[in-house]
Amino acid sequence: MEHGYVKVAALSPKIRVADPKYNAQAILSQALEAADQGAGVMVFPELCITGYSCGDLFLQELLLEEAKEQLFLIAQQTAQTDALLCLGLPLEYNGKLYNTAAVLCKGQILGIVPKIFLPNHAEFYEARHFAKGMWDTVSVSLRPGLSVPMGAKQIFSCTSMPQLQVAVELCEDVWAPNPPSIGHALAGADLILNLSASDEVTGKDTYRRSLIAGQSARLLCGYVYASASDGESTQDVVYSGHSLIAENGILLKESERFHNEPIYAEIDVQKMVSERRRMSTFVPEAEGYTVTPFSLPKKHVELTRFVDPTPFVPDQKTERDKRCEEILAIQAMGLKKRLEHTNCGRAVVGISGGLDSTLALLVTVRAFDLLGLARGQVTAVTMPGFGTTDRTYENAVQLVCCLGAQLTEISIRDAVSRHFADIGQDPDVHDVTYENSQARERTQILMDLANQSNAMVIGTGDMSELALGWATYNGDHMSMYGVNASVPKTLVRHLVRYYADTCQDKKLAEILLDILDTPVSPELLPPEEGKISQKTEDIVGPYELHDFFLYYILRFGFAPDKIYRLAGIAFYGVYEDAVILRWMKVFYRRFFSQQFKRSCLPDGPKVGSVAVSPRGDLRMPSDACARIWLDEVEKLS
Repeated sequence: MEHGYVKVAALSPKIRVADPKYNAQAILSQALEAADQGAGVMVFPELCITGYSCGDLFLQELLLEEAKEQLFLIAQQTAQTDALLCLGLPLEYNGKLYNTAAVLCKGQILGIVPKIFLPNHAEFYEARHFAKGMWDTVSVSLRPGLSVPMGAKQIFSCTSMPQLQVAVELCEDVWAPNPPSIGHALAGADLILNLSASDEVTGKDTYRRSLIAGQSARLLCGYVYASASDGESTQDVVYSGHSLIAENGILLKESERFHNEPIYAEIDVQKMVSERRRMSTFVPEAEGYTVTPFSLPKKHVELTRFVDPTPFVPDQKTERDKRCEEILAIQAMGLKKRLEHTNCGRAVVGISGGLDSTLALLVTVRAFDLLGLARGQVTAVTMPGFGTTDRTYENAVQLVCCLGAQLTEISIRDAVSRHFADIGQDPDVHDVTYENSQARERTQILMDLANQSNAMVIGTGDMSELALGWATYNGDHMSMYGVNASVPKTLVRHLVRYYADTCQDKKLAEILLDILDTPVSPELLPPEEGKISQKTEDIVGPYELHDFFLYYILRFGFAPDKIYRLAGIAFYGVYEDAVILRWMKVFYRRFFSQQFKRSCLPDGPKVGSVAVSPRGDLRMPSDACARIWLDEVEKLS
């Protein structure tokens, strides 16, 4: 359960209808196998000890007693199993029969959870045999000397991992308009278990899948759904064993239907707690709940789940293209509104032949198209300096011409040389003053050109640069509207590529593809043999690593050791652990020390769930201390 992960299993053994002895052995067999797989929480189907499809046999005393005896047997046989088990059986209380889930741990029956919503329509007739479960907890005697709590309002709390809070609902409960799991989540449960016997009809699997994923998203929880399968009666319906494991809207695992397939996944309860902590509308309400403790040994959970190395970029092309189009629309609409509000019909963009300025120009002309303004009213300024190469210069010029913007060229070499003389800077000393003087001269030119034509300077810097502070303060750091301010570098590449793929202009596409193939560089140092000498990723590290760190730091508030572990999985075979650790140190050091640049950012549109605007997502002190984060990184060495 290291780093907040708990391994869960949804199990659906092949049973025999009305044969509790056989079914108990099938349950035990799968439970022991799941224990060998490291599962800490196991969920079995609804009424699995007897079978869901017993019909009027549920009224037979012998079946009910045998089911209870087999529950005791399962508890006894799993006393040495380090797991929480949840399995279904019919149980009598105060002269009424209930469809229930028994929760077991290390030989103890911790509690009984009854089904609240009984389907009694179409092929379902549960009300014929079962009573509606009670919300409030009562004490039920299972045998002389053994009474346990029974009721829907129960939380099972792990003492060895306090973030793991488990609750249960049964099948139809989650299909109801007001599922018990809503109350469970508000009472603190971050892992919901569902014992189900959902029969299979055409198209139902699609709805079931979206229902479980959606419920886990709505409640910010992990959700484990185990459904009845082969062995149930097929007199009128068929059960497919469609089991699902979801986490905050993401389907982690899904069984193949009609195969009695056990499924496993690791639920990140730490992430669920983090999500709830930051959501102001998630208001806890635990009145009336009974909390029962249980304990599991602390152990390392091997992660089998996929860890995306590019969390800002969808893996599937269809979804990625949709995301790119959506982001371009958000960026363009943000700029459109700002231009309308300021009654500004002109824009100035510094264009370098690099990715960021290319995206900014693409967004700007799109905004002008939306406004019905001529693209010629966009002034794209190329400002060759000491580090400008022929490749980036030619790409910048051709890009502007293809897009129909007005091209302006102003060399900064003479102006910066005069500035060096004024301040006593040796032009042969290529230090930070040498570099930043060029960036600030370019920004001054853009601002003054904008003043001349009543235009707006469009910022080009992206979110990854802002996170690292890889911008010249009051240089390229500043603009009148920053369209790329919440777009990470890894996503910038895909936005430009998407534009190249969809622009239907062969010449423009060729230019964009060459820009994509150009090393990322501010080009502030002289080239070597005509080629870029200053490559950003050689200095600050790979942007794909920094974007990965940024996502998990800001989106979930994870600690360095957990992010390091995830990065090791995501980039296995790409970067050695020592390389990941090296750049992680750089990230934390720069992220904290460069907050002062983010504290005074220009306006710009938020496009995703992570942003660094000081007015919204990241209200961080500029003088915050990074010690505890850097200390933890050092411990990983």
